[in-house]
Amino acid sequence: MKMRVSAIAAACMLALSSGVWAGELPDWLTGEWQQQNGDRWSEEVWTLPRGGTMIGVGRTGRGESLRSWEVMRIVRAADGSLTFHGAPEGGAATVFPAVEQGVRDITFANPDHDYPQRIRYWREGRLLMAETSKMDGSGAQNWTYSPATPTGQ
Repeated sequence: MKMRVSAIAAACMLALSSGVWAGELPDWLTGEWQQQNGDRWSEEVWTLPRGGTMIGVGRTGRGESLRSWEVMRIVRAADGSLTFHGAPEGGAATVFPAVEQGVRDITFANPDHDYPQRIRYWREGRLLMAETSKMDGSGAQNWTYSPATPTGQ
């Protein structure tokens, strides 16, 4: 009887701990991030999680020219699920539900969208990594972001 109670308690603790991760906003994404390749640049900024939401903005360019920009949100619903909302250049937002989440990585997917269909963020040490692709991984675009520093420093 004692062994059975311990097994039930362990199963309950495991279920509770895995359920907590499913709804945690990825606070490790918070900050100002930049990638520089010659005169090409890309930046993302993510707010701290508050009120079940993280707000992000991203932009890319070349030299002093802005090529594209996007407003993004990661939202935790009442059921604990997370969704990424991306609105390129002020257009209508496309929703990508979270499909995988670890301690320092998260993947969102929407197979009905043309491109991207999958958005993945993860940390490697102090770097923020990002990838967009089709569901099968084809057409992948990758970014390696460092913490941003003011120009000239």
